[in-house]
Amino acid sequence: MTTALLSLGANIGDPLAQLQDAARSFASWAYAHASIYHTAPWGVTDQPEFLNTALLVRDPTATAEDWLARAQAAEHAAGRTRDHHWGPRTLDVDIIACWQDDVASTPIVSTDPHLLLPHPHATERSFVLVPALEMLSAHHPDLPLTREFRRALAALLARDPAAATSIQRDATLHLTPEGAL
Repeated sequence: MTTALLSLGANIGDPLAQLQDAARSFASWAYAHASIYHTAPWGVTDQPEFLNTALLVRDPTATAEDWLARAQAAEHAAGRTRDHHWGPRTLDVDIIACWQDDVASTPIVSTDPHLLLPHPHATERSFVLVPALEMLSAHHPDLPLTREFRRALAALLARDPAAATSIQRDATLHLTPEGAL
């Protein structure tokens, strides 16, 4: 059995609907979802703000490659095109981390250029760290990844205080993945 931490974001079209649709596509495996956050673009900043969230998903038969295929299917269903690196998108689903559901929560590591695990930029991005920690703290407080993300967020905020204002939870928006949770 594997568990995966997924980061979802969208900033063109109808971002909320696209996040909802993506959540529905993972509903049979999802056991937790984060709040929805308004976030500043990262990398290429001359584009609309994003809506971001995260999901924790579990499947007794899935491999990391299966999670990647499911993420790409959700992106394809949302009309995702890859025109510009870090550019605007209808939907982005990243696999941030994946681990075995054994006693040690053994991390799955991949150096495949199409599936780098853990995600190489996760600890640099508040839009990944904040929603992820919302769920990890509640569901996996003792997981090494949770501790790593807490340290990374503290370091990011110490290095760049503006990172705290680049992400804002929106209490009026809710992710409702039908059939999950």
